[in-house]
Amino acid sequence: MSAENSTSITEARDVLGQLVGRVQYGHERIVLTRHGRPAAALVPMDDHEALERLEDEIDLADALAALREPGRVTWDELKAELKL
Repeated sequence: MSAENSTSITEARDVLGQLVGRVQYGHERIVLTRHGRPAAALVPMDDHEALERLEDEIDLADALAALREPGRVTWDELKAELKL
């Protein structure tokens, strides 16, 4: 990451609109730092949406793997076991 693609949170407060413009129109990713350490990032919506899709795919893969695990119980069996 180059220095121009990171800024402190304190500095970002004064130029937030400009930073959002760089991200939105220039498709930049900007890292916000606190005490010189990365704390958060401003990313274009396309990047954010791609990350959300990737997380959904991982969640689905985990759910499908869980369904294939031996010893799985149905909702009705679990309720009966817990006396609900």
